[in-house]
Amino acid sequence: MYDPDAPTGSGWWHWLVFDIPAHIRELKSGAGDITKNIAPANCVQSTTNYGTSGYGGPCPPKGHGIHQYIITVYALKTDKLGLDKNANPATVGFNLWANTIQKASIVTYYQR
Repeated sequence: MYDPDAPTGSGWWHWLVFDIPAHIRELKSGAGDITKNIAPANCVQSTTNYGTSGYGGPCPPKGHGIHQYIITVYALKTDKLGLDKNANPATVGFNLWANTIQKASIVTYYQR
């Protein structure tokens, strides 16, 4: 989940999860909470711009206006990206780009 409208010059990554097995068709509610351990087995939730693994919710600066939150699912030509939970968003993105067959996104909006 990525916010391109964050006032950082490079957006803000709220959640990165990869190496999800191809047979998985949905993620359980709360899968981004790494303390619950309910994400699919062997998937990786790597470092977000919060500096932690797992999901970090939307929190645009008050009065900054509407922010987009882009959630993208990728079909890859590999089962594993070969990265671990310490991979930063740019490294994950580079490896996704190199292995993408198709992708689809949903955009949501939020403001405070």
